[in-house]
Amino acid sequence: MGVRTTSRLSAIRSDIIACTRCPELRSYCAAIAREKKREFAGQTYWGQPVPSIGQASARVLIMGLAPAAHGGNRTGRMFTGDGSAVFLARALYRAGFASQPTSVRRGDGFALRDAFMSAALRCAPPGNRPTPRQLQRCAVHLRAELALLTRLRIVVALGKIGFDNVIARLRERGYSGPRPLSFGHGAEHRLTASGRPGLIVICSYHPSRQNTNTGKLTQEMLDGIFVRAQKLLRGI
Repeated sequence: MGVRTTSRLSAIRSDIIACTRCPELRSYCAAIAREKKREFAGQTYWGQPVPSIGQASARVLIMGLAPAAHGGNRTGRMFTGDGSAVFLARALYRAGFASQPTSVRRGDGFALRDAFMSAALRCAPPGNRPTPRQLQRCAVHLRAELALLTRLRIVVALGKIGFDNVIARLRERGYSGPRPLSFGHGAEHRLTASGRPGLIVICSYHPSRQNTNTGKLTQEMLDGIFVRAQKLLRGI
């Protein structure tokens, strides 16, 4: 990855942190940061939009929904410090996409390998339910990131909202595939675009507590998604 690309990625992340496109979300995140959860009462919350993590040279994009109110909104890093992070970090590490099996706080040594982690929304939304307008406003950041991910070959979409949003952004970039592109755990879709490398989109249920606590998504199921992504990479 060249110096120019690194600089551009840094600028995108700075733009995300400074973003005020959704004042209502900035206010909500700031309020959560002030009120805090009793468990984290002694900690200083991030309380602002959460940037992506990973390098622009990555071949795998991990697409989430949004920071959790007391996860990413507290720690300032995607999928860090909450129940979703427990499941996801283990799966990434076991498949070779992360440096360690835990993602607890910034500076804890967790780093992605050949993977880039982004989200449909960069602020924690009330009830974890972003509005269509909020998603549309936030799309500018994913557009900028996709323009830098020139080596991208695999997209792992965690949840339907993440899936729908990344597919929409890829279509804007000229990618197409069989219609309809349905979401289902383990579903795979191959997309092509003139003059661009083909992409494979792999669907997974989101590792939210709602899914993991009910058994809709198990650790084994999530592990299998990233093992599959690694296998596909070896064949490209």
